[in-house]
Amino acid sequence: MGMPTSALTPISLAPRVVVFDYGEVISHAPTADDRALLLARAGVPGEPFWAAYCTHREGLDRGTTSIDAYWQAVAREVGAEWNAIDVHELWAIDHRSWLSVDPGTLRVLHALVAGGTRIALLSNAGPDFSGWLRHGSFARLFERVFVSGELGVVKPEPEIYEHAIAELGIEPADLLFVDNRAENVEGARAVGGDGHVFADSEELESWLRGLA
Repeated sequence: MGMPTSALTPISLAPRVVVFDYGEVISHAPTADDRALLLARAGVPGEPFWAAYCTHREGLDRGTTSIDAYWQAVAREVGAEWNAIDVHELWAIDHRSWLSVDPGTLRVLHALVAGGTRIALLSNAGPDFSGWLRHGSFARLFERVFVSGELGVVKPEPEIYEHAIAELGIEPADLLFVDNRAENVEGARAVGGDGHVFADSEELESWLRGLA
């Protein structure tokens, strides 16, 4: 059984604000079964598919590429022909693969909130994820939710951190950013904040308690 949230000692870091990435920090990465299902529906070899999948992703995250345009760009690169129904199914399989939660990270979030620490979410994600991020059960924990696809900028560009800092009404030094990608944490440091490269919830909790 998981540890009840009430069993965690609160983590108090005020006036600092902890801003969390979503993918592979709050959520798990897509599973091998998730990836196999998407690849089977795409009907193309894995190596060119995953390369194209990643290459064109920034446009989705920046909000400059539509879902249809993204999948058609992937199709052209891998030599596939997908109609509108194919795209709907590919999108749905891919979207669902990112909708999960890490109970260890969730316990850390609850400990921070119990300690009176302000927390927010900052994700490189398309606007299609905003409903889950803004209205999922965990969303109430966050003071603000920042979605790159709504802002037109992506991590690690300085503008996205500066936007979050301004909206939260804090000094750059009070920003603590948690992300699984080192370059995104360095982006937060470049504007005057600090951060932690996420590996697992135990390391994260240890780092945060070390600051308290």
